[in-house]
Amino acid sequence: MKSRWNDIEAESYKEAARATGHDEALGMRIYTSRIIGGDPDLVLHGGGNTSVKVTGEDGRALMHIKGSGWDLDTIEAPGLPAVRLPELLAARDGPRLSDPDMVTLLRANLLDASAPNPSVEALLHAFIPHEFVDHTHATAILALADQPDMRDAVERIYGGRVAFVPYVMPGFDLSIEAARIFQAYPNCEGLWLESHGLFTFADTARGSYELMIEFVTLAEEELASKGIKLTGPQQSDRGSDSVLQTHLIAVLSGEGTPFASGVSLDYRSTEAIRQHVRKSNVEEIALRGTVTPDHVIRIKPWPMFIDAGARDLEIEQALESYKERYRAYFNRHAAHSAEPKTMLDPYPRVVVVRGEGMFNIGTNVKAAKIGGDLCEQATRAINAAESYGRFTPIGEADLFAMEYWVLEQAKLKVTQAN
Repeated sequence: MKSRWNDIEAESYKEAARATGHDEALGMRIYTSRIIGGDPDLVLHGGGNTSVKVTGEDGRALMHIKGSGWDLDTIEAPGLPAVRLPELLAARDGPRLSDPDMVTLLRANLLDASAPNPSVEALLHAFIPHEFVDHTHATAILALADQPDMRDAVERIYGGRVAFVPYVMPGFDLSIEAARIFQAYPNCEGLWLESHGLFTFADTARGSYELMIEFVTLAEEELASKGIKLTGPQQSDRGSDSVLQTHLIAVLSGEGTPFASGVSLDYRSTEAIRQHVRKSNVEEIALRGTVTPDHVIRIKPWPMFIDAGARDLEIEQALESYKERYRAYFNRHAAHSAEPKTMLDPYPRVVVVRGEGMFNIGTNVKAAKIGGDLCEQATRAINAAESYGRFTPIGEADLFAMEYWVLEQAKLKVTQAN
């Protein structure tokens, strides 16, 4: 992976920050956030997060952290709201917070009460003492992070420069666990989050960014040592069967479906996708889960499968089977949840056409394209993971916990109330 750092561009962001009365460090944070976000092999569509710690005009310590609803590749100063740092640090040694209470704490300490919610990983950023902190879901990292028992391999690949954090669901508990690991390895330059992604940190924007590039490159080299080359994102080079697409739209947009008021399909058939969908055990692999926990929010736990020649009846049968599997998944895990859960719609967001490609489903063109981009990255990571060893993402119970996270359920209740 190549560094995109450019001294002239970096200076222009410093100057822009000064001209608008902001700290130069915020200008640097915007710059490196954008070059991280501009590389789809680091983050995609709202993925990843970045922060910078600064001193406010009154001398108090603050942290600017990516806000909800912003993408790193287009982020501006309002997308990095400032929070009071001492109050966040106090949470590390206080009682355990539920995730809603954590969000309340973060909102209570925003300098601008109208700012977007800080990232749910804001406390993790706060607990790392370095000025700049970067977090990505790099493709090469995911290919290795979804391997079983990677602790020793991380030590071998990084020589102690990156500390291993066992999987913990994002939120307060992950922040506390990552802080504990950092305190045990205070000289580390990064944190490897099992089945999740990579953090790097330094006291300069360039330092943290270039550590990210270096550590992702080392992951690429580890894959290459086994003869595995990660090709970059590709354009689909094969059009979909228009008749199949028409039948899919007809079935998916029926009355009572989440797509009744509009459905868009994004078809992909890149080399990586065809390699994936032609595997004899592709359904078994798909049922293991998503390459990173965040993906389940957008593309569901697994895809629906159909044959290339499927028409209405076959598609309807596949859809009913999918819905039945999804309801069973919900009932199985909701029964063990600490609080009541409201089931999301049981419809797929990805349809795999065996041996050919995949459709990504959205209520509009943008949503379908986002799903397509995520699946394109995911298949490249899964292909690499299977070639390296075995694709082993988080288990179904953890995947359910992420999909039905209390913070996501709260959004659903607000939507239903409106």
